[in-house]
Amino acid sequence: MTSSPQARVASAPQARAGSGRPSGPPPSAPKSHAAAAAGAPGPRRRPRWRRIVAVGLVVLLVCLVAWPVGLMLWANGKINHVEALSSAPSTPGTTYLLAGSDSRDDGSVVNDGTEGARTDTILVLHVPESGPSSLISLPRDSYAEIPGYGGNKLNAAYSFGGAPLLVQTVEGLTGMKVDHYVEIGLGGVEEIVDAVGGVELCLDYDVDDPKSELIWTAGCHVADGHTALAFSRMRYSDPLGDIGRAERQRQVISAVTTKLQDKSLLVKPLSQTALISSGLGAVTVDDSTNIVDMGKLALAFRNANGPEGITGTPPIATIDYRPGGVGSAVLLDPDLSPQFWTDIKNGTMAPGAVGGMP
Repeated sequence: MTSSPQARVASAPQARAGSGRPSGPPPSAPKSHAAAAAGAPGPRRRPRWRRIVAVGLVVLLVCLVAWPVGLMLWANGKINHVEALSSAPSTPGTTYLLAGSDSRDDGSVVNDGTEGARTDTILVLHVPESGPSSLISLPRDSYAEIPGYGGNKLNAAYSFGGAPLLVQTVEGLTGMKVDHYVEIGLGGVEEIVDAVGGVELCLDYDVDDPKSELIWTAGCHVADGHTALAFSRMRYSDPLGDIGRAERQRQVISAVTTKLQDKSLLVKPLSQTALISSGLGAVTVDDSTNIVDMGKLALAFRNANGPEGITGTPPIATIDYRPGGVGSAVLLDPDLSPQFWTDIKNGTMAPGAVGGMP
């Protein structure tokens, strides 16, 4: 039987209710395309400044990554190399031999009539496999056996045979294989100190020394490159002579190392390039040493000069040893020195200052 129109109309609300759909009035009819185009907002665009910031951050990130790499490659090319290392068998840890050459051919303003080259500064920096790092000054007048030349003052080895003979002589004296050789000229000391803006140095007595050109009033002062160089060279006005000079040389090195830890250098590209150019331009290293090794050396310096490091000299028997033919020399204690170097090599020596005047 066919239902009437009225019945179909009456049952419509019940069907909608049973379907689970809202029973309210139907949604309004959609607007026309023209009305939608006129009233609806267009596609949402990201503000231009956000894109600019994003690009800037990407460029900054690239620079932060590329600058150190480029700086390292550039710095590596600034290093001068020389044949220096021996064929001695390896010993535990890493040993650096640092020589301060007093050649006047490197731009130094020191004018004392000296010709050729010698080594005023001889330092052994050792990083053991475990234990404290050490920075040991070898007095340049230390009596040593120089291969092929017999007994003489240590710095004579450099005069006789340059870096290779100095390396062999130090290896015989210490019993440790030299892994890296680093030589810096007088002019380099001046330039490095000036590049870091001077360093604070301390000395508790007045000095007016014509030979080193050091003029000093007792106390602590900020020294420029020329003064720092004179400070590290002076010995005739030092009551401790060569031993006192070695102490002041380590003080200069420590002061420079402290300045290089200044975090502000990280955001000063011009200062970085100036420092590298002035420093590495005056440095000569063995053929196998590169800029990464130099970085490790700097860290070893800092550790050796810190509270957990070892600084000083080997045990000294006398500073007026006269074996004949070489004048007055420094005699390292023949009884105590062998064990001293063994403890340094193995990292079993306690941190602190060692050696000094007998």
